[in-house]
Amino acid sequence: MSEPGTNGDEAAADETNGASPNAVRKLDAPESEELAQLAAVFEDLQYVLRCCEHLVTALAAPDAGPVQVATDDALVEALWTGALIGYVRCFSARIGILSDDDVKELELPGTEITAADFHAMLKKLRDHYASRHVNPREAFTIGAAQANDGSLMGVAVVSAPRPIVDDTTVRLLGRIAYSLSGYIDGRMQEAQNKVLGVARDMSTLQLSSLPLVHLAEV
Repeated sequence: MSEPGTNGDEAAADETNGASPNAVRKLDAPESEELAQLAAVFEDLQYVLRCCEHLVTALAAPDAGPVQVATDDALVEALWTGALIGYVRCFSARIGILSDDDVKELELPGTEITAADFHAMLKKLRDHYASRHVNPREAFTIGAAQANDGSLMGVAVVSAPRPIVDDTTVRLLGRIAYSLSGYIDGRMQEAQNKVLGVARDMSTLQLSSLPLVHLAEV
């Protein structure tokens, strides 16, 4: 699950042949807003990929031997929750970069589930793991503990742990995130050219009048 793509530092160097710019000016235009949103979604997909890579390592650790690593359920849950939140956020209607339709044509070889059904399942899992009200790890039942003679011994709190995510599910999410990353990367290249066109149409005086972006604070 290696990461395709472009990052902001590479994009900033396009017009300077790799040299670092003396200043960066903020462009306030529909084209620049679109590029910023695309960049944010792309970064989220890269985050999902990193979470999946760490999850594969955590879930595929050997059960025995000198390199045995105990599976840390807390780590697995944290990575899986982060991956789900990051993935579903990419489809925010408020941002409007990706929609459910962008997943329909993706293929998931080796599995009977369609990409659209898997995508819908991921959205439900996000709601489950990010719930503000329900414990996603365990379900609890309260009972009365009895002795052999039937007399009351006390109160029993019985927990039923829910299964953690499996390696196959993680790999399927990684495959979808990787495909979407390539798609977004292509759109970023197009959007970057549009922004470059906007900047080229401005005079040096107009460019110099734009607010500075303080790179150390970004």
